[in-house]
Amino acid sequence: MKLHQIAHSRTGDKGNISDISVIAYNLEDYEYIKKYITADRVKNHFYDIVKGKVERYELPKMGALKFVLHDALAGGVTRSLNLDIHGKSLSSSLLELSLNKLP
Repeated sequence: MKLHQIAHSRTGDKGNISDISVIAYNLEDYEYIKKYITADRVKNHFYDIVKGKVERYELPKMGALKFVLHDALAGGVTRSLNLDIHGKSLSSSLLELSLNKLP
């Protein structure tokens, strides 16, 4: 099962920081997402892009997790020569994470 089957995302970026919110379609899936989508897992998923730390914030009433990815945009959106590795691309990549089937 892929993460995008139970969640969607919103993104933003500022300077060299990207943030990705993962939002459960159904609140009952939030605890499952919280258990398996850790800051370490996100850091490992983006090991070749994110050079800084990854912080996770929990928003249980919204069924959401927010990940702040530091040193993630090759210097920043306006300074990078990379083709779009910014928020929306990163969130699409994150939603491709594989998960075990829901219990």
